[in-house]
Amino acid sequence: MNDLILNTNTLPEPLLRLIDADKVRIRKEGKMVTMMPLEEPFDCVAGLRGMLARNKAISVDKFLERKHADKELDL
Repeated sequence: MNDLILNTNTLPEPLLRLIDADKVRIRKEGKMVTMMPLEEPFDCVAGLRGMLARNKAISVDKFLERKHADKELDL
């Protein structure tokens, strides 16, 4: 009872239209073959902002410049 995981782009076109996932799990039990779509786990870090963001496009100097501008507005 081994599972096989395939990319859906390797499936024939009629099956590809039925599945809304990038990968499928194929399981064979006796003479029955089942295909189950695999959902990718939700990436909870993708939407982080500030210093926890993954792909920061802001330099340290730019960050400090903004922080100083914020402090001046508070005064």
